[in-house]
Amino acid sequence: MRVVVLRRFRNASISMDVYADGLVNGLRAVCPDWEIHELAPRLDSSEMKAAKKGRGVFIIEGIRKYYERYWRFPQSLKKEDADIFHIIDHSDGHLLYWLKKFQKKAAITCHDIINLVAPETFENRAQLPGLSMMVWEKSVKEMKRADHIVSVSSHTKKDIVRSLQIDTEKVSVVPNAVDPVFHTLPKETITQFRAEAGVSQRFCLLNVGSNHSRKNIDAILQALPPLKDSGIPVTFWKVGKNFTEAQRAFISEHGLNENTDYFGQPSLEMLIKIYNSADVLIAPSLYEGFGLTVLEAMACGLAVITSNVTSLPEVAGDAAILVEPTDVGAIAAGVERLYKDPEYHQKMVHKGIERAAQFSWENTARQVAAQYKKICAEVP
Repeated sequence: MRVVVLRRFRNASISMDVYADGLVNGLRAVCPDWEIHELAPRLDSSEMKAAKKGRGVFIIEGIRKYYERYWRFPQSLKKEDADIFHIIDHSDGHLLYWLKKFQKKAAITCHDIINLVAPETFENRAQLPGLSMMVWEKSVKEMKRADHIVSVSSHTKKDIVRSLQIDTEKVSVVPNAVDPVFHTLPKETITQFRAEAGVSQRFCLLNVGSNHSRKNIDAILQALPPLKDSGIPVTFWKVGKNFTEAQRAFISEHGLNENTDYFGQPSLEMLIKIYNSADVLIAPSLYEGFGLTVLEAMACGLAVITSNVTSLPEVAGDAAILVEPTDVGAIAAGVERLYKDPEYHQKMVHKGIERAAQFSWENTARQVAAQYKKICAEVP
């Protein structure tokens, strides 16, 4: 079987690169006789370099990207031969219009449709939000043309079926996976890292990801004062997007400068060290299509406190403390229990490691490959 995986622009989205790499590597491992080919839109690097010298960077780059993504790249698929095409991101659903026009069989992965179910979360996420939202929504609605939709969680599947009026039989749930590169490190490495970070005697909380409102970073910050007042030597590490101006003002107002630290966007090697060296991952998101950082943290031997809403309970299982994301008291209570009860803390660490081990890209690839076979066996 020849499978063509249709990716996003390289480096356009870290999460989509992780998914595409994991799926492709998994397919090659479990289906060694298959031909797995990857295609992605491309940009003319010389044109981009020239644009960076002038004021029209955004305009030139934007026009070029739209042309490449929505016209040249889709047109190029007509000459591609494959048993099935797999679009790895629902925001590229517009490709289905062309694939069906060219009479190609196609599957697509949907990671979430939060912009449809909670459109207010789209604010401030694009240079031209009105245009971007219109194009995104049209692309997502094109998923109806797919031969099959792969949903990364049961919660996302419910959103797809309800919001897009798609037959439930057309959508299968195939969870994401955690790369084996995320693993526990030797105690000596962790001790050294914590010493260099000046937190040898601190209880370190960690959040990895963007600072979008749905990530609910404010709730973590609000939990710090009561934890500090109770005598817990707490430190909050932020990885990914930096604190907002309002959050920095909150930190300053409540005297939390010594209790917070921003690590930027570290390399993969450094991220694994940070995961291992923290004590608790706190991910109180208001909405997640999946929530991969929960599994990454668990695989690195980190106890987890996460939300009891959307997809997070099905990802975490019973290996995490589940809280109402807006209940700051519950978040603080979870941290306090893990700090004051080392035996319970270690129990949650072990459960997390076992839970993360259940999610491998080989398992994901087997389930996706089974859907390919069904699609290719169907008679038009």
